[in-house]
Amino acid sequence: MPPGAAALTQAVLKAADAEGISVLLVGGPVRDLLLGRPLVDVDLLVEDPDPSRAGDLADRAGGADTVVIRHERFGTAELRAPEVSIDFATVRSESYAHPGALPTVGPGDLAQDLARRDFSVNALALPLSRAARAAHPPIIDHFGGRADLAARKLRALHERSFHDDPTRALRAARLGPRLGFTLAPRTRGVLRNALRDGCFGPVSGDRLRGELEKVFDDARRGLDPAHALRMLDDWHVLAALEPGLALPEEAVLPLRRLGRAIAAPPWKTGRWRPWMTGFGVWLGPLPAAQRRRALRRFGVRGEPGRRVAELPRSAERAVRALTRARGRGAIDALLTGLSEEALFAVYVTAPPAMRRRIVRYAGEDRHRRPPLTGDDLVAAGLSGPSIGRALERIRAAWLDGAVRSREEALALAQEVARRSRRPRR
Repeated sequence: MPPGAAALTQAVLKAADAEGISVLLVGGPVRDLLLGRPLVDVDLLVEDPDPSRAGDLADRAGGADTVVIRHERFGTAELRAPEVSIDFATVRSESYAHPGALPTVGPGDLAQDLARRDFSVNALALPLSRAARAAHPPIIDHFGGRADLAARKLRALHERSFHDDPTRALRAARLGPRLGFTLAPRTRGVLRNALRDGCFGPVSGDRLRGELEKVFDDARRGLDPAHALRMLDDWHVLAALEPGLALPEEAVLPLRRLGRAIAAPPWKTGRWRPWMTGFGVWLGPLPAAQRRRALRRFGVRGEPGRRVAELPRSAERAVRALTRARGRGAIDALLTGLSEEALFAVYVTAPPAMRRRIVRYAGEDRHRRPPLTGDDLVAAGLSGPSIGRALERIRAAWLDGAVRSREEALALAQEVARRSRRPRR
């Protein structure tokens, strides 16, 4: 575990041992541990059906710098420290009112809790506390997850798995490429049967968008978004989400570049939404009507929907204009005002030499400040529209190296003002 998570988990186990509570590590962290991969998340299971127990244990383990967030309706809690968090859950069972519905969660036991997982490799548990180690073997594996880890297969736990929760197909497309796993042959059949029965019809757009957003968020953990979308296309899942939806071949290389840029940003970024760039790059080559239908199906509405719909054309226009731009000032003038999402879209669709110039702009030039401000120009006697024109000229000349001092910038501003006062023929 990361050091912060390890220290927090030790505090949880100390509190659990004092009360005789059975606590287990469960799901993805156990899978990653057995694969020799670093643990990113810490998911703890409290072997007690009382939904308040998770929050109670988190309260006992917390300190002055931690916050406990309870969700007793679902039997879960979160213990947050300044740089790390741990998720708690009590053992639960779940049922589905109809295919594709959100599950109804109720109290259960350990076997029922593991049985509600998506794939066998995620239905593993590792006893941690003293009470858990006394009651269970070192690894709890009711569904052959360790054998599937060795075979590098994702296997659904039962025949109705994708009927119950169709979004498991989207999770498989993320998890498989990231781990180098493939769907087990019988699980492919289970998925085909669910698609034949229209399993995605009842799933809301918000749920679909949430799962598809993770296709791009998981790039930070090594996922190639193009690979995940290719798998969904090959499994006929994309067409099941929206008729005619596919992964255009023209989008594959830009999506791969985007995945690498999310994992290792080529410039220092603020807060941005990779999924917006990803949706724009993925859907951009499709016909406009198809793109709009897909965005509506995924619940991308309002301002985000407008921005994603416009992003492909704005990126294309920027790339064409950049081919004619000469000098750092001209590039700055073209790219200034683009959102971070649009800037990444331009970057991943541009040719190599142009990408280097975009990186220079985003990493250096857009943060440079010329030696004069608008207030300085007002103090020098400029007024009206000439101030804006002068500032634009000064910034371009400053970035191109044609202006190197405050005096040279002021002289250029006065020249711009003189030209703006000349009568036009």
